[in-house]
Amino acid sequence: MGQVLLVRHGQASFGAADYDVLSETGWAQGRLLGAALAAQGVTPSAVVRGDMRRHRETAEAIAEGAGWSGLPTTVDAGWDEFDHVGLVAAHRGDAPGELDRRAFQELFERATARWTAGEDDGFPESYAAFVARVRGSLAAAAEDAGPGRTVVVVSSGGTIAVVVAALVAPEGDPAALAQLWGRFNTVTVNSSLTRVMVGSTGPRLLTFNEHAHLPADLLTYR
Repeated sequence: MGQVLLVRHGQASFGAADYDVLSETGWAQGRLLGAALAAQGVTPSAVVRGDMRRHRETAEAIAEGAGWSGLPTTVDAGWDEFDHVGLVAAHRGDAPGELDRRAFQELFERATARWTAGEDDGFPESYAAFVARVRGSLAAAAEDAGPGRTVVVVSSGGTIAVVVAALVAPEGDPAALAQLWGRFNTVTVNSSLTRVMVGSTGPRLLTFNEHAHLPADLLTYR
């Protein structure tokens, strides 16, 4: 059997001029995960990341912590997160005014509820399209994870939640899967690890949201 290890990026920089940058905490989280993987004897056959800066920086932090020097990395934009900022802006009509973390979270939850329900309100990408591209990237990673191979994928909470929902309820209808997605997305820890085993019957979920490598003061969700 092969395996796909899905990694959520380290903490990004909420409230900064560029959100898509790891915070110091995010870099530390990535290095700790890399060290933990090395201690487990994990040697990737391939590393794949989304096309966002926080994905690249997390992959670099993991490689630094694990000592994986010179390991080539493939970029697959199918693993990119959905545009949460654009989603909230479309929901609120791009009204003026800065939002603090709590106000943003409240608007985010309302916007994603409408988005996953299939409402079309000028959102940057439909939920159905988002799910389809993530599933396509999972299929590609699973194909690369042949017997004895390990593919490490650095991505985001929303994309990982799509994978987990699909593997937990493969026969689920879109509404049920969207509900599962929301539950998994809200609890995915920064730099957490989700393991997917790949065998003759395809990918199957083994673990979700492992984060034992993080001390309490480095445990973050946003």
